[in-house]
Amino acid sequence: MDDPEQHGKRSNRKLLVIKIIVALVAIIALLFLVEDWRGANSWARFKRQWEAKGESFEYSHFVPPPVPDDRNFAMTPIVAGSYSWLVDKTGHELLPHLTNTNRLSMSLVRKDGRMTPANGNWAKATMTDLKAWQEYYRAAVRTNREWPVATNEFPVAVQEQSPAQDVLLALSRYDSAIDELRAAAKLPYSRFPLEYDKDDPAAILLPHLAALRICSQMLQLRAVAELRLDQSDKAAADTQLTFRLIEASHNEPFLISHLVRVAMMNMALQPVYEGLAEHKWSDAQLVALDSKLTKLDFLADYRRSMRSEAVYTARMLDYLQRSRRIGDYWAMFNGSGLRADQLVVYIFHVLPSGWFRQNKISFANFYLQDCLSAADPQKREFCPQIARQAATNLDQSMAHPNSSNLAMKLLISPVKNEFGDQNSTVRKFAYAQESADLARVAIALERFRLAHGKNPESLDQLKPQFMSEVPHDLIGGQQLKYRLTNGAFVLYSIGWNEKDDGGIPATINSGSPESDDGDWVWSYPSK
Repeated sequence: MDDPEQHGKRSNRKLLVIKIIVALVAIIALLFLVEDWRGANSWARFKRQWEAKGESFEYSHFVPPPVPDDRNFAMTPIVAGSYSWLVDKTGHELLPHLTNTNRLSMSLVRKDGRMTPANGNWAKATMTDLKAWQEYYRAAVRTNREWPVATNEFPVAVQEQSPAQDVLLALSRYDSAIDELRAAAKLPYSRFPLEYDKDDPAAILLPHLAALRICSQMLQLRAVAELRLDQSDKAAADTQLTFRLIEASHNEPFLISHLVRVAMMNMALQPVYEGLAEHKWSDAQLVALDSKLTKLDFLADYRRSMRSEAVYTARMLDYLQRSRRIGDYWAMFNGSGLRADQLVVYIFHVLPSGWFRQNKISFANFYLQDCLSAADPQKREFCPQIARQAATNLDQSMAHPNSSNLAMKLLISPVKNEFGDQNSTVRKFAYAQESADLARVAIALERFRLAHGKNPESLDQLKPQFMSEVPHDLIGGQQLKYRLTNGAFVLYSIGWNEKDDGGIPATINSGSPESDDGDWVWSYPSK
């Protein structure tokens, strides 16, 4: 039989353990309450401070207003095919997906998957090699005895024609779709049906972006081929149509939408460039192209994107706070084949809600304080130093885990890809706008040449007849560099290193500079 004294001691020890556990639970609960209050209070104070500066944290502020379907470019059958197999007219996903009838995605690629030739690159002063494209399309039928039946979907002539003729013949499979697209482009508005109110904002589907980009690639090649055949009216119409595609997603609040627009704008510039290099454009066509370029404002688009990213990321963190579905986000941002470690899943399930709000502040500070000021709308300049400092600040803020960056670390990979030294989003937007400005000046120079039979001695001679104002260099705010060279000219910006490299071009790939070095140059191939 137990000693009553020993039994009492054991009971006291059990009671003490229970009290300690209860106390620890109470302390933890209190800490969670404190952290939740601190996070909520800090986020509310942060919002008030920025709202006093004119910023908005209402997601609805960035959502484009509805437009009538019968005046909406995005609702026409040819354009709607880019998304109607995946989402309905409200942007909600269709399950199961319908058969893909995307006629807007006018691919240049053969079904056999053979790699396509490289296009010309105006930033490298290279023209499109239509002979290579001719070989690409004709190679599919060289072993086919039943001429002119092709073994792929692109038409090919029995007898070899000129490269431009064969390329246009191959692309003629899209003629009816282009005619329909051209009619749709006359509508004044464009608003794609996206599920803006989706609970998980990162899961909003954007299938139209790829189709717009692919169609722009096709129109680029088609316009270049038309120029080679002296069909400048057709080339101008196709290039104008590309600019309409660039406008189509202009009102979307997503950064990726504008990065795709940047890529499409670079595609549109190639036929503009080749027509200028070979003096194929008439004065009226040049005026019309300049009008399209004048409407582009990637500086404003960049600033709006940074503002919307601050709000968009806050919504993502709100969703993550409510759902704690860290596994979904881990796969989304770190590779679909990777699964979150169970410890990571557990940690995110027990994090105080206030910590998610602290992370919202960290992200919003990054976009609104560090990134937004890299583009100055008053001076119409981009500042590389501020952009580089933003990347440095991001690295420093992530150096040591704490309550304000734990959730942020989950989303940091895509952000670092955008703002890292080698692939800066700021630099992409700056280069896009500078490219549009260089093209506008090049158009004015060609108009001067058409009128006077020679290039001007200085850019000032373009005013006021050919340009009311010559745009200044977006980097540093000085005049763009211009000099005559053997009857031609070299026109350039000093580029992201803020140093005049004498017109030595920066390394450009996929339409954007790969590094800080070199100038952003517009010049023509040597003849």
